[in-house]
Amino acid sequence: MSIVSKPANSMNSEGVFEPFPIADVPWEEFAKGQRFGMRFQHLSSYGGATQIGVANEVLLPGKQANPAHYHMLEEEHVFILEGALTLRLGDKAYIMSAGQYVCFPAGQKQGHALFNHTDVACRYLIIGNTQANDVAVHTETGRVAVKLMGVGYSGTATMDYWDSMNIDE
Repeated sequence: MSIVSKPANSMNSEGVFEPFPIADVPWEEFAKGQRFGMRFQHLSSYGGATQIGVANEVLLPGKQANPAHYHMLEEEHVFILEGALTLRLGDKAYIMSAGQYVCFPAGQKQGHALFNHTDVACRYLIIGNTQANDVAVHTETGRVAVKLMGVGYSGTATMDYWDSMNIDE
């Protein structure tokens, strides 16, 4: 008996990315502690995209997708497909349900976070432009993530312009 594996993407034998059913895209899961977690499918990368990211995400009851944050270069869009969730945007909270949409423009200095306050799963599309040089500011912790460097910095790890320079040479 042979096992037929699913392809890694929607590319055909000529190197052309073709349409595909989202059921072909593998599910991934993320969980961190009791508070954070979701299931998601990277639709755009499966379809060959390199500049725009599209993910089908499922947020289970009582879970938050990510810590509150904003991006300096990347723009994010959320379109609710099924269920409902609470969007925390700065100091405000908004209940969003199927058919509602929100955009987080790059540089909008209000942290955003998605939390499922209901007892059923919420499914939504998240769309964004991938930026290799993006900087994300996490508003709850003060952490600043520099994508290009693959690291994050906190408000307590600061450097003066002349720190670590040997100015006596």
